[in-house]
Amino acid sequence: MDLRLFEHIAKENFDLSAVSSMRTGGKAKCAFFPESADELCALLDALRGEADVIVVGNSSNLLFPDDASRLTVVFTAKISEIKKLSDTEIFASCGAQMTSLSNFASKESLSGLEFAFGIPGSVGGGVFMNAGAYGGEMSQVIKSVLCYDTENKKTVELSREECNFSYRHSIFMENKKLVVLGASFALACGEREEIEAVCRKNMTARREKQPLEYPSCGSAFKRPQGHFAGKLIEDCGLKGFAVGGAQISQKHAGFVINCGGATSSDVRALMASVTEKVYEKFGVTLCPEIEIIEENHK
Repeated sequence: MDLRLFEHIAKENFDLSAVSSMRTGGKAKCAFFPESADELCALLDALRGEADVIVVGNSSNLLFPDDASRLTVVFTAKISEIKKLSDTEIFASCGAQMTSLSNFASKESLSGLEFAFGIPGSVGGGVFMNAGAYGGEMSQVIKSVLCYDTENKKTVELSREECNFSYRHSIFMENKKLVVLGASFALACGEREEIEAVCRKNMTARREKQPLEYPSCGSAFKRPQGHFAGKLIEDCGLKGFAVGGAQISQKHAGFVINCGGATSSDVRALMASVTEKVYEKFGVTLCPEIEIIEENHK
């Protein structure tokens, strides 16, 4: 298929730092902004065989490279439909915001997505990394995931079991040829006021404990078994530790923030140094929760 058919949704030399929640990253060769699932699938067919193509949602958990000139980035944020399928089931498209999904559920008096309120990512990203907070995660409420098999050029629906969910992991991390188009959620009937109260409580906790006033990608490291990453980092005396403009938050040591002028290289160097120091002191290896896009994307 001719890529010229998609010129109306394309932006060349696109500045990724403008959309990255860390406010870092260079200019991509091209960015596309499809407006429907059908258009996304057709675009992916047209891009088949092209090197260095990535599909992203809200860019909230991504660290783009400083040199992104080889990248073609497909953004799904405009594919944001949320609809009710039955009394207790909701479907959300890949670009829908997690907070919008949680709001929709609460207005329908459906419980199960309270944990998602305040998570800055999209549904597609949330499925991809099995996002979670405050004791809940996507795998607990997902019934099935609709995705596009770019290799076989067909839409497929995977059950929750087929998604191979585990802590901050899904099959979509292993098989990048499967692109999330949306997901259906099996929820429980509840009282709207009680659901909204839990959402407000979670958001208050976020504001109190997390450095939301600074650009960041959320939790920088996954939770090591038997430990909390932020506690290990804090116990190493690393609150406020900085490399260039990237810093370990003084408010929450599990967050790397851009305190002014940081580059993605600063962030990566800081995370590498913190990982080394934590291992030296505690013998625990920290693994990034941030999805790091390499300069030569594979």
